[in-house]
Amino acid sequence: MHLSLYDTLNREKRPFVPLDPANVRMYVCGPTVYDFAHIGNARPVIVFDVLFRLLRHLYGADHVKYVRNITDVEDKINDRAARDFPGLPLNEAIRKVTELTEKQFHDDVDALGCLRPTVEPRATEHIAEMRTIIDKLVQGGFAYVAEDHVLFSPQAMNAANSILPRYGTLANRSLDEMIAGARVDVAPYKRDATDFVLWKPSKPGEPSWPSPSGIKAEGRPGWHVECSAMAWKHLGEQFDIHGGGIDLVFPHHENELAQSCCAFHESRMANVWMHNGFLQVEGDKMSKSLGNFVTIRDLLADWPGEVLRLNMLKTHYRSPIDWTLKGVEESAKTLDDWYWVAADVKGERPSDAVVEALSDDLNTPQMIALLHSLRNNAASGNDRDRSEFAASLRFLGFLSESAAQWKSRKQQASGIDMKKVDSLISDRTAARARKDFKESDRIRDELAAMGVVIKDSKEGTTWEIAR
Repeated sequence: MHLSLYDTLNREKRPFVPLDPANVRMYVCGPTVYDFAHIGNARPVIVFDVLFRLLRHLYGADHVKYVRNITDVEDKINDRAARDFPGLPLNEAIRKVTELTEKQFHDDVDALGCLRPTVEPRATEHIAEMRTIIDKLVQGGFAYVAEDHVLFSPQAMNAANSILPRYGTLANRSLDEMIAGARVDVAPYKRDATDFVLWKPSKPGEPSWPSPSGIKAEGRPGWHVECSAMAWKHLGEQFDIHGGGIDLVFPHHENELAQSCCAFHESRMANVWMHNGFLQVEGDKMSKSLGNFVTIRDLLADWPGEVLRLNMLKTHYRSPIDWTLKGVEESAKTLDDWYWVAADVKGERPSDAVVEALSDDLNTPQMIALLHSLRNNAASGNDRDRSEFAASLRFLGFLSESAAQWKSRKQQASGIDMKKVDSLISDRTAARARKDFKESDRIRDELAAMGVVIKDSKEGTTWEIAR
């Protein structure tokens, strides 16, 4: 089975050929830990978790390395720390914020059914690697020191007569277009408007480390060099896949690519660059000003994580997604049905058709259509059909609970007496068997008043909580 992935750099879908099939390597930009992650942050986490699962299936779990970083040095973290812990020294307050927020992030994405990455490096633990890369860039003429800052020069990169890619290739923009389309920091020490910070001096009380390139004052890294350093440390100078949201193509990923290629004199950083599309909420861009800013934690208060996971996967990862209440409700109903059919079936091997759909650039809409077909076969078929359906769902991060646990969770969330519901359904089944349809209808109405919707089919009667 051949895997094809869309490469943002080449703007085409092409066969995926790992640099080393025994060591397939993927890097995905992770959270900046200063607040609860929002539902938009959940999209790359879920998308690349599915890809991680697929790679493990195709190449073997021991032959895939997935690195997702944690950014724990950033101005937003400093601001949050000063606000929440005004009585503490800033560095102590920062540690409290990052440790708490990292735990919140892990709890939330665990609930979404995501596997933990192989390695989850923190930026502050890789300062030495950042300094090494910065020194290499200065020595190579791609960066310069000015007023205790170190800045990268895209102009110098593009002037180099070498195998290096041109700056702007990933974003598919010229330098002039990038200046016009982005907020560019204006500073008297910059040689050119497109130059960006690799290292800068720290303000009093902020986190600081010995600076690179002979700078006496202590300082801290710029955002872009952090990911270059962590990817290099854990995956090498070149690796297979670099992922993240479409909003990171420029400037973050463009700058990562530039730094790494220039530091190591390589034509590429990652073989494939993958980006998921934007997320809207009820047709609008998510923002606090519109009142539609939704965190993962908010949604988990009302819905099981697997419902959110399924709802995210109904849209192809490269397409924009509109997150709606109606869509989540439909996903919940689908999972209720899947749990009823497959949760208590062991399952051994996922469907080849499901794996094949995912191998076509993570075609999750096609995958879900296949799952519906597998469900129908499983509900009316033999043990093999049920096994294949259950195994496919578990392969994708679903069915983490038994059918009874899933039902109990819903009962607890709604306050419905599950034993009473089961008893009434049993009474109704008996009434239907003796053709007492008046009593059957009365029980249906009583269940409806309790907030329970029942469904009759040739496989039997199921129920779900009305939403």
